[in-house]
Amino acid sequence: MRMRHPDGTLVHLAYCTNVHTAEDLDGVLAQLGRYAGPVRERLGVPTLGVGLWLARDVATTLVDDAAALDRLGDELAACGLEVVTLNGFPYRGFGCDVVKRKVYTPDWSDPARLAYTLDLARVLARLLPDDVTGGTVSTLPLGWRTPWFHDRQEAAAVQLATLAEELAKLDATTGRAVRVGFEPEPGCVVETTDDAAAQLDGVDGDWLGVCLDSCHLAVAHEDPDAALARLDAAGLPVVKLQASCALEAADPGDAQTREALAGFAEPRFLHQTREPAAAGLRSVDDLDEALWGRRALPGHRPWRIHFHVPLHADPVPPLTSTRDVLTATLRALLGGPAARVEHVEVETYTWDVLPGGRRTDDDLVDGIAAELDWTRRQLRDLGLSEVAS
Repeated sequence: MRMRHPDGTLVHLAYCTNVHTAEDLDGVLAQLGRYAGPVRERLGVPTLGVGLWLARDVATTLVDDAAALDRLGDELAACGLEVVTLNGFPYRGFGCDVVKRKVYTPDWSDPARLAYTLDLARVLARLLPDDVTGGTVSTLPLGWRTPWFHDRQEAAAVQLATLAEELAKLDATTGRAVRVGFEPEPGCVVETTDDAAAQLDGVDGDWLGVCLDSCHLAVAHEDPDAALARLDAAGLPVVKLQASCALEAADPGDAQTREALAGFAEPRFLHQTREPAAAGLRSVDDLDEALWGRRALPGHRPWRIHFHVPLHADPVPPLTSTRDVLTATLRALLGGPAARVEHVEVETYTWDVLPGGRRTDDDLVDGIAAELDWTRRQLRDLGLSEVAS
């Protein structure tokens, strides 16, 4: 969906297709008709934005085979869909039974990550609508924090410089400017906006910036206004917002709360958990560790958990979500006199692992449509107006 900010900026609202996890072209094409098209119909809009996740092998196919890219473009058009952003965080295997730390490989010290990201940029330059000249690709925050020694940092710095140079060349040859946003995430080299300012110091801000994920921001207990001020001071633009909510437990020491949390301790994804302490945050890398591990968190103060929960609906009490952080982030980026981001992507990829799971494809379509409608209403409340595509 397209929204117009009062300053005239066109803001694109999409949902991320990493919730579907197809890893070949036929699967990607099928999911557009099976899910994305029906989501558009539920919302009653002529055109819906999708933030495509294209696994490594799909990206290779699309770069090497012009006919394959045409097939994708034709299916997008047939379903009433458009693409201005790609999710380049997972490399492959996001639909595996166990993902956990594998999602952080290859990291930005590995040439394979650079090659994949540039392939995505080339694909996106071809997929952008005729009246849109700028796209974005989100990527991982350099890598998982361990091991991340000086040699990896140096290798990553060289690759980021090459990335910026190649993106500039792509713009010069195609007239399509694609920017890459590094997404701070708990447990990673770039966990917070402070880390982004330090670790991405000196990158070319014309091409590289930050993809701000409001779930991750909440888990790190960052204030959105303060976070944006830090990024401004570092000269790092926010190129994309991933609209997401974290799971929150007000009283994790309570028996009923712990029982509810246990339902979210699942084996597929990593659910980093944070508890405020006198000096900073107590941190563990997964929810089961927080509940039962050798370094279990004390549970004296509220927990925030990296588990993306639906934007529009609260978890079953006594659990809640960090929707207030998301609304504050939207307000900070789009509630002022000037729009500070043009791409907003709803990214709840965890529908299949929510307690109870989802029952049917219709349930998923209805859920994604409800999230997008909720976000659309938030943007309207901030003064944005819907644009007929």
